[in-house]
Amino acid sequence: MSHQKVLTWHQTKTQDNWMIFKVISEFVEAFDTLESIGPCISIFGSAQTKPHHQDYQLTVAISKAIVDLGFGIISGGGPGIMEAANKGAYQANGTSVGLHIELPTEQLSNSYIDKNRLIAFKYFFTRKVMFVKYAQGFIVMPGGFGTLDEFFEAITLIQTQKINPFPIVLVGSNYWNGLLEWLRDTLLKTGKIKSHDMALFSVVDTAHEVVHKIKEFHKKGIYKPNF
Repeated sequence: MSHQKVLTWHQTKTQDNWMIFKVISEFVEAFDTLESIGPCISIFGSAQTKPHHQDYQLTVAISKAIVDLGFGIISGGGPGIMEAANKGAYQANGTSVGLHIELPTEQLSNSYIDKNRLIAFKYFFTRKVMFVKYAQGFIVMPGGFGTLDEFFEAITLIQTQKINPFPIVLVGSNYWNGLLEWLRDTLLKTGKIKSHDMALFSVVDTAHEVVHKIKEFHKKGIYKPNF
């Protein structure tokens, strides 16, 4: 290995060491901001969804209904479904949290987040921890890779008993049916998952059904952080 390559490697190690402090800083800020928010529901979905779209309007209605149950709302803090989630919480006078990610092509955070509950993250993995820690449920609207990432991470953590179980509700059967068929016809049939793993989430189409799933799961009304 040449001297130049060795020097570059040591420089990389130094950068990694400093990254540890940046990660710790993100966690400290997030924990300090969110530890007193009370029980919340995290809502996910596409940043590309426009305000006139039915998914946006449905998300606003779902968010309002969730606030009426006594929960706050956590979103990714950006536009689209994230904005709709925060908008519903804002209009219902509920807690409205935004966990915004810094991206080169990402728009600014939406205007419906409580001013003292907007957190900007550099790292996706620290942000994902905060989505899970204080959530008493996940509501998953139609979305892309990021939405799928959050969905699969949640069911993996519950499946492996790394976090307390909570309801995971996919909204929009027409959108999710293809994925469900693949899970059943490929993963389940080939033994990659068990039949009870399919019960880790449910699929609905209306705000009323979402509320029913949340209420059914949390009958005892006992809430706490997931880890």
